[in-house]
Amino acid sequence: MVPYHDNHTTDKRPSTMAKMKGAITINTERCKGCSLCVAACPLNIIELADKMVNRRGYRYVEQVNQDACTGCTSCAIVCPDGCITVYRKKVES
Repeated sequence: MVPYHDNHTTDKRPSTMAKMKGAITINTERCKGCSLCVAACPLNIIELADKMVNRRGYRYVEQVNQDACTGCTSCAIVCPDGCITVYRKKVES
């Protein structure tokens, strides 16, 4: 048996995946400082704010290295209050 090959079409998709850059926004007024997102971030770019609290008296999280975010969404997935929104942008090379 001979495998079927369609020689009349060519695959024009890029051979490598596009690089993605991420950015997050944190609703600091809703954040309770549970630190689940800090533990979930594989790049350690989220930390609890030092000496800063929101109107409800909770220490909130903040992004400390904005350029390192890949947009993996781990932080947003584990946030119990939905305080984190993740955006992704394709990096042009």
